[in-house]
Amino acid sequence: MIPLSRKSPVPPSDCNLAKSVDLIGDRWTLLILRSAMYGIRRFDDFQAELGTPRTILSGRLKSLVDTGLLDKRTYKVEGRRARPEYVLTDKGEALRPVLIALTQWGDTWLDEQGQPPVSFTDMKSRQAVRAAFVGTDGREVDAKDLRIVLRR
Repeated sequence: MIPLSRKSPVPPSDCNLAKSVDLIGDRWTLLILRSAMYGIRRFDDFQAELGTPRTILSGRLKSLVDTGLLDKRTYKVEGRRARPEYVLTDKGEALRPVLIALTQWGDTWLDEQGQPPVSFTDMKSRQAVRAAFVGTDGREVDAKDLRIVLRR
């Protein structure tokens, strides 16, 4: 159990978790990133899948491009005008473990069916994988064995 504390070790204004939540923490942004992780790239496909109002989707996509999480590229289908598509950048792709961890948390704590709709496996071994804390030596570390180290 975590001992009682009267305040966090880092104020929210200096906390990178708080900054991350400010950047990606709203429902539509997370769902757009989720869809992009599964390969959705085009505005109409995001809109059809998520049911996001077009003005909100447009604003969120612009914000994700402006913050460097998505790259806006042009594609052209023969006989039609060029249109944009949105692809995860390396910065956006780096959120994949976070999104998978949230998915697996939901599988454990929110899934009422007992059978999650998706799972994640290693492409080579086909073994199931799960999000975990891993030390630089490759050893898995239990969350209860983590400690906070202040860098100030």
